[in-house]
Amino acid sequence: MLILELLLAVAAIGTLTSTIFLLLTIAGFIRFQGQVREAKRIAGKTSDFPPVSVLKPVHGREAQLKENIESFFRQDYPAFEILFAADDASDAALDVIREVSARYPKILCRILITGKPPWPNPPAYCFYRMTEVAQHDILVTSDSDVEVAPSYLREVVAPLLHAKTGMVTCVYRGKNAAGFWSGLTAIGMSVEMTAGVLVANLLEGIKFGLGPTIAVKREAVTRIGGYEALGDYFANDFMIGNLIDKAGYRVTLSHHVIDHVVSQKTFWTMWDNQLRWAKSTRYSRPKGHLGSGLIFAMPYGLLGLIAALPLGKPTWGVALLGAAIANRVLESLLIGWGAVRDRVALKKFWLYPIRDMLGFVVWVASYTNAGAVWRDSRYELKGDKIVLRKGTPEPGIE
Repeated sequence: MLILELLLAVAAIGTLTSTIFLLLTIAGFIRFQGQVREAKRIAGKTSDFPPVSVLKPVHGREAQLKENIESFFRQDYPAFEILFAADDASDAALDVIREVSARYPKILCRILITGKPPWPNPPAYCFYRMTEVAQHDILVTSDSDVEVAPSYLREVVAPLLHAKTGMVTCVYRGKNAAGFWSGLTAIGMSVEMTAGVLVANLLEGIKFGLGPTIAVKREAVTRIGGYEALGDYFANDFMIGNLIDKAGYRVTLSHHVIDHVVSQKTFWTMWDNQLRWAKSTRYSRPKGHLGSGLIFAMPYGLLGLIAALPLGKPTWGVALLGAAIANRVLESLLIGWGAVRDRVALKKFWLYPIRDMLGFVVWVASYTNAGAVWRDSRYELKGDKIVLRKGTPEPGIE
């Protein structure tokens, strides 16, 4: 009975902490909406945009690759080039790139074959090689599995016109392209990931990058030692923002929301992807990752119900579970729909409580060992750096 009482107490504490996080999320959402209005006002007055180099590593023929690539050629922007990098000339993505680029002859497009990356972090090496030949001083790095609106470059570049701003990054909504497991990852991107970013933006400002899009001044990259400085880090997107912030530049969250295409067809593909993300956070932000165990709601609601029933306190159990479900549904509607306009988060909000339970299990699993899987490689981590990579190195960004 004492153990059950303790478990019920843990459930009550977890419900309280997840409720506090929800309140912070609401405050973060309100602040973000204010920033969005201000950013749109400034962007609307801007007419003199600098030329831009878009840098995109690719790896294979991913889901919706043609649509993703073409969305970058359709930019409403005065002057830009697009550079693609693959480690092998036979990469299947290159045929798609050539097909799409042929329809836009006025946009400069170049393809680099980089070979097998000699650095532990393949994406950092790709960006290093592309930066060597990029013509412009505004660099926009982007994953191959994202789709953007025609206003994308205007909206992510506009904040860089401020002298103190060195880097801009974007939140994103998940776009499911493969089924149920993929859908859990997608709604996690739209709600869980975005909620965490908005709370960070509220409490301490943005001091990190989000891999799907990072726009940066070349001078800021040079100041931190170039992409070479990121070659040993597992979470290179987090580190570039962290280092640029420490170098004295402002890191800004754009109001532009991009689509991150998710195509995980099996449970294990989804699991490996989620676990890699969790371990990336565990090693790059160890204290924050540990504390994130208190922001989940569903595990504490279920624990409360399980503990309360044998104690003869069914009302307590039902109340705790009901509070957890309401918490996650509200967060799905407010953040998933309100912040990033994900229709799935609005119409299938019941998915997010399931995703919340999965997220907790992944969080627990992130402490099991120091290994992580990314594409065809397995990594061993020490601190926030890669100490060993096994398997065939694969350039590009997940």
